[in-house]
Amino acid sequence: MTSTLTRPSARSNSAMSSSIVMRPTARRKRRNDRIVALGIGAILSFFAFLSLSPFIWAFLTAIKPFRQAFTNPPTWSFTPEFTSFVQLWRGTEFAAVLTNTFIVAICTVIVALAVGAPAAYAFARYSGVIGPILLVLAVVLRTIPRFAIILPFYEAAKGLGIYDTNFALVAALVAVNMPFTLILLVGFFRDIPVELDEAAMIDGCSRFGAFRRVIIPLMGPGLVTAGVFTLLLAFQEYVVALTLTQNYAVTIPVFIAAQKGADDVSTYLTLAAASVALVIPVVLIVFFARRYLVAGIGGGAVKG
Repeated sequence: MTSTLTRPSARSNSAMSSSIVMRPTARRKRRNDRIVALGIGAILSFFAFLSLSPFIWAFLTAIKPFRQAFTNPPTWSFTPEFTSFVQLWRGTEFAAVLTNTFIVAICTVIVALAVGAPAAYAFARYSGVIGPILLVLAVVLRTIPRFAIILPFYEAAKGLGIYDTNFALVAALVAVNMPFTLILLVGFFRDIPVELDEAAMIDGCSRFGAFRRVIIPLMGPGLVTAGVFTLLLAFQEYVVALTLTQNYAVTIPVFIAAQKGADDVSTYLTLAAASVALVIPVVLIVFFARRYLVAGIGGGAVKG
């Protein structure tokens, strides 16, 4: 009984040698990718810490006891106290200002979406020349500094007798933020196929009926994204609120800025607590709406 021995061919030898050569190369590539990822993560963590450091400092100042809040060098070992938050809530008008800020921000979102959604739909479906020109003008208006356009709002509010009212503040915030809302919503409307509009109109809907019954239900993520961004912009607006308010329609940014003029050192603890109280609602809004914000940045905002 004889056995035959097969010698490996030249092709198999070359394949084996190439695989042996490629294994260290693949491991080296994965190691380099991990090093690059760690480096990018370290850089992003550093800049994130720099961005968060003012808020961390304000929070630590707000919870420090009075004697340890202004020591030099800073005191890092202390027993937290929340006296400044109690003083902010009970000793100032912060509760009323916070309520008014939410009312103004929510009304701004409602009006901006009610006006911006039909306008953005028209821009997205209109194929003429005027639409793109108006969108470019909207971008230009968005880039104009607040100080250049706030004086006409002030004169109009004074002339109409609505100065220092929520109505004037909401109207100004809607006008200021409308270009951003339009640009964002136009991108979402363009992502929806035109054939859906045509099919709805073939079934008997008017143009507005197709918009209301077919397009708007599909625009849920886009409307939420635009609403959240508009809410954040209105909630943190300072220049417009400072110019159009005085006593009754003051918002949180204006309230915080007004506390800086006090001579009492303890006011700085209250100011730190107010700064933290301003940041907390924004963080909560972004946290719960993060999925829609990411969808807005990566979806409609790209094609808009």
